[in-house]
Amino acid sequence: MKVDIWSDIACPWCFIGKRRFEAGLADFGHRDQVEVTWHSYQLDPSIPERYDGTELDYLAKRKGMDPDQVRRMLATVEDAARGEGLNYDFEHLVVANSYPAHELLHLAKARGVADAVKEALLSAHFEKAQDTSDREVLVRIGTEAGLDADEIRAALDEGRYREAVRADISQAAALGISGVPFFVIDGRYGVSGAQPAELFTRALTTAWDESHTIVPLGEQTDSTGEGACGPDGCAV
Repeated sequence: MKVDIWSDIACPWCFIGKRRFEAGLADFGHRDQVEVTWHSYQLDPSIPERYDGTELDYLAKRKGMDPDQVRRMLATVEDAARGEGLNYDFEHLVVANSYPAHELLHLAKARGVADAVKEALLSAHFEKAQDTSDREVLVRIGTEAGLDADEIRAALDEGRYREAVRADISQAAALGISGVPFFVIDGRYGVSGAQPAELFTRALTTAWDESHTIVPLGEQTDSTGEGACGPDGCAV
């Protein structure tokens, strides 16, 4: 069974959602037969390579959000992250364009280490205050996951995976995805947001049972809720 996940390196709920999905998958009886594919999505393609300011500055000034509202939102997200064993550092977070990181992720996908690279990119951005648009940061993350440094540099220099990133984003639009994380289970069930682990387990079980029994054809079911980020900010 396949699970396709759209997310952005710069999406705080996406890291939380990754943890909750992993917990839900761990409780799924057929977890060893689930193939997870990571897809690219950009919440704000217009961010410069590196934004000169904090996450609070970016959301308040560039997005026009009230600073007090932003502080409350970030505090809520930090609490949710701690509940999943993550230590977000919004004060020192480097606001940067995520496109190069997505290019690295596609190289990692081609070499079979996408999950390790996805994990490292999210941690670097949200927990370690590292610039995930910086070439050397990307090379280090890739090589620690087993990729070749020269291949990483060549792929980024040549733009080898730029079209693949664009294709993921276009596919998300075609599917009507307007916020991330977004999980498509077995090509039929859509789960929006960083839902509780139990919901992921139920969704996986339902999709598995339906695909392994004879059932009448029905319409795709969407499960939506809080815990997602869109172009205008993150739900709290």
